[in-house]
Amino acid sequence: MIKILVVDDEADIQPLFEQRFRKEIKSEDVSFEFAFSGEEALVCLDKYLHEAVLILSDINMPGMSGLELLSRIKAKHHDPPPMVMMISAYGDSENQKAAMDLGADGFISKPVDFAVLKEKIKALF
Repeated sequence: MIKILVVDDEADIQPLFEQRFRKEIKSEDVSFEFAFSGEEALVCLDKYLHEAVLILSDINMPGMSGLELLSRIKAKHHDPPPMVMMISAYGDSENQKAAMDLGADGFISKPVDFAVLKEKIKALF
């Protein structure tokens, strides 16, 4: 089972992911945890002892940005490191380059194309 932590300040992301991955959740191929801030994501990672093998994080969030979260995850959680894919409404090369320089394993633009996301997840695992 692939455990995924989704980090996004938009609350409507949870039902959207649960709907789009309904079949995979039901067949227990994937499970999700949701955090609505970078700070909450770090608490989640500590609480669940780094069970998440993939983190999907929005870049633009109030408080801790997704790029800062990525930097902290890569600095602290490295045995083994989780895969981190960044999600942003801004598909500009500057954010993408910054994310990759910080060790992101992928980049997805909003609105999320769930067919593409599922393919990227399959390619990672």
